[in-house]
Amino acid sequence: QVQLVESGGGLVQAGDSLRLSCAGSGRTFSSRAMGWARQAPGKAREFLAAINWSGTSTYIADSVKGRFTVSRDNAKNTLYLNMISLKPEDTAVYYCAAAMTGALVTSGTYDYWGQGTQVTVSS
Repeated sequence: QVQLVESGGGLVQAGDSLRLSCAGSGRTFSSRAMGWARQAPGKAREFLAAINWSGTSTYIADSVKGRFTVSRDNAKNTLYLNMISLKPEDTAVYYCAAAMTGALVTSGTYDYWGQGTQVTVSS
C-alpha cells in the first residue's frame, strides 16, 4: 500500500510560479513510477506528467509542455511538479499518483492516488 499526500497548492496570480510536492509513504516509493494529473470543475481528469522510478525518464503533456516539469527525490520519498507562467485555466485540483511498475507510465493509469491539492490562478 502506498499513501500519497500532496502539498504546495494555493492562490496565485497569472504569471506566477508554484511547486507542488507529493510525499509518499512506504519503502517502495523509490521503485515506483509516479505521475501528476489535475481536474478542473466540470471537466475530466487531465493527465499532466510522468516520471520513472529513477527520474531518468519523464513525460509532459502537450497542454503544459514548456511550463511544467516533473522531478523526484527518492531519498526524501517526494515527487515534485514545478509550474511556471501559470494561467487561470490551470486552476484545478492537482493529484499525484503511483504505479505498480517502475517504468514510465504515460497513460494516466495509476494504482494509487493522493487526495489532491487545490491550485487557483487569478487573472
